Amino acid sequence: MNSRFFCGIDTSNYTTSAAAVGFDGEVSANLKAPLPVGEGERGLRQSEALFAHVKNLPELMDRLGDAVGGKPAAVGVSVTPRSCEGSYMPCFLAGKAAAHAFAASAGIEVYEFSHQQGHIEAAYVTSGACDKIGRESFLAFHVSGGTTELLLVNPVPGNPEIRLIGGTADLNAGQAVDRAGVKMGMRFPCGPEMNREAEAYLLSGGKVPETPAVSVKGLLCNLSGLENKTEALKKRGFENGAVSLFVFDFIGRTLEKLALAARAEYGSLPVVWAGGVMSNTIIKKRLSQLSDVFFAEPCFSADNAVGTALLCRERYMLEHR
Repeated sequence: MNSRFFCGIDTSNYTTSAAAVGFDGEVSANLKAPLPVGEGERGLRQSEALFAHVKNLPELMDRLGDAVGGKPAAVGVSVTPRSCEGSYMPCFLAGKAAAHAFAASAGIEVYEFSHQQGHIEAAYVTSGACDKIGRESFLAFHVSGGTTELLLVNPVPGNPEIRLIGGTADLNAGQAVDRAGVKMGMRFPCGPEMNREAEAYLLSGGKVPETPAVSVKGLLCNLSGLENKTEALKKRGFENGAVSLFVFDFIGRTLEKLALAARAEYGSLPVVWAGGVMSNTIIKKRLSQLSDVFFAEPCFSADNAVGTALLCRERYMLEHR
């Protein structure tokens, strides 16, 4: 790798992340440390998440240094959930403090971004969308435990402009998945285990227990009813694989309908899918049937600091050209 690199730090509600990219934009490190969630629990309080990040960051930054070598040129960090006024979560304070301490000791610049900008950038670049779309506007979905949003993105280098145009009116997709999984006795976060159960059920010849009636009005959807529907399936005796398949089919159909509605209103724009829920193979398979869609690999779709490092590189290049 080039002797200098760009560092990214992200401290979301469930993962401490650090990454490095070179001057050529190649990813040389993508490190993550999940935050511990107790058995039977459905999440963390912000105070718990902040404390866990403080514990994780020293070891993660040491690992980053060992993995990369060389000297940092600049550091980027996510400091808010979204790029809008009033967007705030305490867990991002841990990353901000670490980034500024790191930069001060190395005598380098700090660039601040939103967690959402990092997510979209990671998916936009690593999925190949950047090469095919260029700097034209596109639609993006940010689908995770904390967010289910439909976005219109203007990929301005180093500072993508993101406008919220739709999404969920109640529960987030990741929340719906985890609530169903915890009730089936799975450990939070439940998405990966539910994905394995659903895939195994399909391989055994299983089918979706019933076709879900999704709720989409305009560019808004409702997901809160999914919890009751999954409970009803369990009471009827369906196994975990079948219930998991139903959950993912419901979410996939909902997102598909939202994407079609967005294209009807904004034109046939490309769609970039980002967020941890988009690592799900069943949802991805359904949405892949749409034209002109882009998916990142799971390691770049779930929480990561690669997008933040890439944005840091872009900002630095613009200011030092």
